[in-house]
Amino acid sequence: MASAVVARTAVGVLGTYVVLPFAHLWRMGRKSGSFTFSFAHSGMFSGFMLHMLRPCSCRLILPVVLPGNAISLFLFMSPMPTFIQIWKKGSVQQYSPAPYLATLVNCMVWVLYGVPWVTSDSTLVVTINGLGTAIELAYITFFLFFCSDRKKRVQMLAVLAVELAFIAILSSLVLTVVHTPKQRSKVVGIICILFNIMMYAAPLSVMKLVITTKSVEYMPFFLSFASFANGLCWTVYALLRFDPFILIPNGIGSFFGLAQLILYATYYKSTKEQAAVKRAKGDLSLSEVVVNGGDHLKRVADGNDSYDHVQVP
Repeated sequence: MASAVVARTAVGVLGTYVVLPFAHLWRMGRKSGSFTFSFAHSGMFSGFMLHMLRPCSCRLILPVVLPGNAISLFLFMSPMPTFIQIWKKGSVQQYSPAPYLATLVNCMVWVLYGVPWVTSDSTLVVTINGLGTAIELAYITFFLFFCSDRKKRVQMLAVLAVELAFIAILSSLVLTVVHTPKQRSKVVGIICILFNIMMYAAPLSVMKLVITTKSVEYMPFFLSFASFANGLCWTVYALLRFDPFILIPNGIGSFFGLAQLILYATYYKSTKEQAAVKRAKGDLSLSEVVVNGGDHLKRVADGNDSYDHVQVP
């Protein structure tokens, strides 16, 4: 039932924010006789601006436009399996809120970049990142609701407050101190790149947890795959365009995404073994499984902060 709801939601959002906008732009281009899309990179999540150019250019650019927005949307939706697991277990366990907080501020900055007072003809930049802002706020609210660790909740709320205050101050300064759209777009664009890199680097804490526990349980595969695919897509585009502002953050994002996939492949087997031990010894408090040279040792907390070592077949 949950998977069916997720599927219907994904299809609805895909149609609303990807298919319909491009169908509308296609009709506009056909009426005018000539058009193409030029890329307006929105960090991790990409938007496209309509410009009147040659018809043949559209046929060349459109195959890049559609996959790019589809991947961006997939990236937004990729944490859904994680939150379904949180809902089923009633706890966030060791999942980290850092990727969602980083993605939120990144989307809000790109929304600011796309508003008409900063950059003209960037409606789709605002649309895709506005959608991302709403989704990330929903994820964070959900995370707070199921987080039983008071310290972690306070930290999340503090970070969220700082992010909102930062966006408010940045918006005020850009719209009042910087007077021309060209200067505004340059200032906000540089800040967007910095936050984009920060968002790509957010999973580093989770990667450290994976290496420490030898388990990928708290590093969602779909999020890692979507990050890699999105970064790779726009890295290739940046190389074709020779655009360093697109290449730098997405090249870094591709590297981090690939590193996560390598970790997933490395520790996937040991994660399955740990899950099997937990199911077999459900009456025990399994705190750690150590894989050392092919010998699997189960260490079980006995309540006195000491551990019994039991051989696992």
